[in-house]
Amino acid sequence: MLSRKAEDYLEAILNITEEKGHSRIKDIAVTLDVKPPSVIEMVKKLDGKKFVVYRKYDGVTLTERGREIASIVKDRHDTIKAFLKIISIPEQIAEKDACTMEHELHSITTKQIKNLVNFVKTAPEYPQWLEHFEEFCTTGEHPCDGKERGSR
Repeated sequence: MLSRKAEDYLEAILNITEEKGHSRIKDIAVTLDVKPPSVIEMVKKLDGKKFVVYRKYDGVTLTERGREIASIVKDRHDTIKAFLKIISIPEQIAEKDACTMEHELHSITTKQIKNLVNFVKTAPEYPQWLEHFEEFCTTGEHPCDGKERGSR
């Protein structure tokens, strides 16, 4: 089992590689807001555990095993962030909270959040309950009258 920190490094390496085609120590340091010597220390540990290949002048490459874990962490992150944005959490807060939550939630919880996000995003029409939720967040009151809420 990897630490949160190690998972964050693998996810960062994946994101940087997808964006730039390669990942270097300074890119990882900037992404994670840490000093390059800290990156080198972690990358060497990840290399020793066969999650990455680190070559001093060539940068860092994910192994198949490292890419698999990084992809899972990234998927959890993207899912949680999308959910937070659906419920009107501002972008920067959603990003930060997703980073925290991606390591703590049970896989079943993450799966159900993903199902909800996919359901909302693929709904044929913008879900009316989502508009009601936004109004509720603004006013503190449910936009439906009692008759609509109580009827089934």
